[in-house]
Amino acid sequence: MQVTAAVARAPGTDFTLETVELEEPRADEILVRIAAVGVCHTDLVAREGAMPFSMPAVLGHEGAGVVERVGSAVTKVVAGDRVALTFRSCGQCDRCNSGDPAYCYAMPALNYIGMRPDGTKALKQGDEAVSSNFFGQSSFATYALAYERNVIRIPDDIPFEIAAPFGCGVQTGAGGVMLALACPAGSTLLITGGGAVGLSAVMGAAIQGCATIIVVEPHAARRALATELGATHVIDPAAGPDLAAAVRAILPQGVDYAFDTTGRPDTLTAIMGALAPKGVLGIVGIPPAGTPLPGDLGTVLTFGQTVRGIIEGDSDPDVYLPELIAHWRAGRLPVDRLVKTFPFDQINAAIAAQHHGDCVKVVLTLP
Repeated sequence: MQVTAAVARAPGTDFTLETVELEEPRADEILVRIAAVGVCHTDLVAREGAMPFSMPAVLGHEGAGVVERVGSAVTKVVAGDRVALTFRSCGQCDRCNSGDPAYCYAMPALNYIGMRPDGTKALKQGDEAVSSNFFGQSSFATYALAYERNVIRIPDDIPFEIAAPFGCGVQTGAGGVMLALACPAGSTLLITGGGAVGLSAVMGAAIQGCATIIVVEPHAARRALATELGATHVIDPAAGPDLAAAVRAILPQGVDYAFDTTGRPDTLTAIMGALAPKGVLGIVGIPPAGTPLPGDLGTVLTFGQTVRGIIEGDSDPDVYLPELIAHWRAGRLPVDRLVKTFPFDQINAAIAAQHHGDCVKVVLTLP
């Protein structure tokens, strides 16, 4: 079928809206009419050429919409179901079987390489193949193909534009604090970066009952929003002392947990200077290639500190996304405060607005 997609033609260039041909769903595939799709930093990193697929490509991995058709082997959803799309996992390896699908052994092949695992691509223009299957969806398009492992049925009361970010950004931020770090009530937490993931972490920390929640963010509007969402302290990195000193002015013994959304080597190094004994740093920000682990090994050893990576908030989407939607419904996870919608055809203007700090979370809406 012919669909309209935002195509990445070359690293670093704007997306172009083009007509591409999408294959009919195979036996294990689900055709979804996309109603809304979030723009995540990972999409932009991928557009810069940081992932192992060729261009042209269709990205997008926070889709939400309505099931149009399903393949013969699909039993989880039927035509007409409202769904949110998330990352794909195999469902068969040890990690998936232990409830850790974010660390599926097949994660790269199923999410990052721009094709199905058998090497075929679901999109083309004439005789030219277009990289597809990004996070098992490629939802920067009017229609996308997904799979049982990465579709979640959503209730009628959650708008598509709110459900879409749950597929990656919200579950990464909230899950990073609630599941991966599992910050207990009364603990102290430093969050570096007040974008959609960082502010989702703030909301997750408030749900957990963290006693001190410190957010480091350069944009004043985002610092103000962080405070409204539950942060007890905010720091402008451009003002005053260095990060470690600023944190220790609030908590002289350092923080129990830190959650980095920036991936900046200098920020990661500074965070290590702000950790308390047995402090844990969780990293979700994408660092430059070749970035070493932060911190001095002797200090890490002496104080029993931990540095760990976190993918998708350690979420099992079938279990965790319904929990997050319940928190949203109860008013504990006001994702609505983060979202600004733009028409799909304004994708480049929307990305520029997000980059300039005019909004926190861009969600593109489709008719």
